[in-house]
Amino acid sequence: MKEMTVYLKEATEAQPINSLEAALVTTEGIERALVDVSDGEVKIVYDENQITKETVLEKIKEQGFHSIS
Repeated sequence: MKEMTVYLKEATEAQPINSLEAALVTTEGIERALVDVSDGEVKIVYDENQITKETVLEKIKEQGFHSIS
């Protein structure tokens, strides 16, 4: 398992964040996704044998978020 952290400037309201977390954890290969609304930090644990970092970032963008870093 690998862990990645991205920062989302839009991660400030509960509903979009809940949707993002649900979309990520239901994606095959993603084990866990936690969003910290205080600073927009998203910690994601994923299986690099099932999904790539780039695909995870695409999933985030599909939900209307843009990663800062």
